[in-house]
This record gives sequence, structure tokens and C-alpha cells, in this order.
Amino acid sequence: MLLKMTEWGMYCEAGDFFIDPWLPVDRAVITHAHGDHARWGCRRYLGSREGERVMRTRLGHDARTDTLDWGETREVRGVKLSLHPAGHILGSAQVRVEKDGEVWVVSGDYKTEPDPTCTPFEPVRCHTFVTESTFGLPIYRWSPQAEVFAQIDEWWRGNQEAGRASLLFGYALGKAQRMLAGVDPSIGPIFAHGAALKLNQDYRDSGIPLPPAENPITVEKGFDWSRALIIAPPSANGTPWMRRFGPTSAAFASGWMSIRGARRRRGVDRGFVLSDHVDWPSLLSSVQATGAECVWVTHGYREPVVRWLREHGLQAQAVASRWEGESDDAAVDAADEAPAG
Repeated sequence: MLLKMTEWGMYCEAGDFFIDPWLPVDRAVITHAHGDHARWGCRRYLGSREGERVMRTRLGHDARTDTLDWGETREVRGVKLSLHPAGHILGSAQVRVEKDGEVWVVSGDYKTEPDPTCTPFEPVRCHTFVTESTFGLPIYRWSPQAEVFAQIDEWWRGNQEAGRASLLFGYALGKAQRMLAGVDPSIGPIFAHGAALKLNQDYRDSGIPLPPAENPITVEKGFDWSRALIIAPPSANGTPWMRRFGPTSAAFASGWMSIRGARRRRGVDRGFVLSDHVDWPSLLSSVQATGAECVWVTHGYREPVVRWLREHGLQAQAVASRWEGESDDAAVDAADEAPAG
């Protein structure tokens, strides 16, 4: 096998490198900059050029980081390595590995619906495909994002009429920028939590247009927050940081909002189903598009996906991970949102 699982994570022995290692290693190929894929402490990192700024922000500017353009091939000890768009967040990559005509593709996290904040997902033909399964159950089916953003804008306007600030929670890297790009900025002023501000600028510096968003802590007392939209990471919910806004309506944007009870557990008034991962039909169509005969399933609902793939004639197996993808747990929010340094 070209790749195998070890106690440090997924390893290519022929090329002597790891893909999204769980622990510090000498050579790490990183699919994207979220904390469950880009671990600190490795001697060298390789990622996409598109995601270079956010990767350096998350790993620290002292990290030894190399980059590849989309589709650019690097040969490592006889192994051909290239990166291809995954459509998850800015710079998110699928890793294509080839040796002696055998091709594996590791998807990382991915979504197939294009959004303006990253390069769209690109199916890559291969013999073995390693797919996430964060939302790998038939109940997960996303509405078009244009409909979701129309709902968010309507909620924001309704809060203005009721004299409440609109507090919208989403992960600091990826989701915050996607929400900022998707809402209608003509409705009112937009603010962003400090955890997202540097990443917002990384997106802008990478060529992604985003409307302005100020830091709420710079606003003088007496400001009328009732017209404002404030974007913040989930870990800010219930903290003293929120007191400045007065009456608020809080909402959370996540694929988990499609599950009954998730909104209540998050302690928010509204839930918007907006995910940066594939839903059930997109996962299955993505696997089919690769032409892979063998599929490894990781990060999420592994067994249901494996069972479906086997029933439809593919060789499939579940692959354990120390991380399970986008989570409904506040502890994972905190780990993912903490910048390096």
C-alpha cells in the first residue's frame, strides 16, 4: 500500500512523509490550516500556495513551510506528490500521491458547493480515495447556500426592527469569512471577533474580497448595536465579551443545526444549516467521480458510509482518527480557533 496508518497518523513510507499527522513529525503535508489537520511542532510543512497566509498564521511564522500551486508536481524519493482544490476553506487541498502507476488521493475536509472564499472542489481520478465522513448519514442534505444567506439576512433585518443586535456564531477560520462574504453588507454595520480579524485580513491579502468588519472592542460606549451584525467564534458564546451589545439575538451557522436539539445545546435562538463539509449525496457523488475502486473512510460516520459503499460494489474500510472533523463540542471549537503563538 502506498499509504498506511501509524501512531503518528497517515504515512507514505516510500516518500517518508505524513499527511495531516496527529503528532509532530519531520515532514508533514497539510491539507488545510484547521487545528485538527495542521498540528504544531513539525520540522517542515508542505501546503497549498493559496492557503499560505492562513497556514502561517495558524502554525506561526517561524514554521518552515513550503507551498505548491494547484496541480504542481513535486517528486519525493520517487513519489509524485501534488495538491488539488478541496473547496473546504481557503487553501484546502486534496493530496494526490502516485508511485509506479498507483494513485491515492487524500481528500482532507471538502465540500462540492462553490463559495467565493476558496477555489472550488476538483474531483481527482485515483485508485484509492480517502474521504472524510463528518456528515456521512442520509439525513444530512444541505439547501443551496443562497437560500441560507437569504434566511440570515432576513433574521438580521428582523432583529433590527426588534431593537436587538445580531450575533452570528461560526468557526473563526473558514466559516467566519464565508459568512462575511455571503451576507448583504448594505443591511447594516458588520463587526467581527478578534479571533477572526487577522484571518479576515489573510483572506483579503490572498485576493478574496470581503466587506469591512470592525473589532467591537474599538467602538466607543453608547454605540447603537441594534443595527449591527457581529460574527464570532462559538467559544465566545456566554462570555463577558457579549455584554457590550445589550439585547441580542444569537444564531449559529453549522451543518449540525440540521439536528433537533443542537440549537438548544448551543444556547442560541436560531440555527442556520451552513456547512463547509459535503452532505450525504455530495459525498457519494464525489467518491463516484474519482473512479476509485478502494475507499478509506475517516473523520465522522465511518461505518454507515463503508456499509453503503460495500453494498454498491466498492472495496471500503473505516480508518480510525484522533479527530472526527467538525464537531458540536465547545472543546474542539477552542482547539480549532486558537492561533499559534
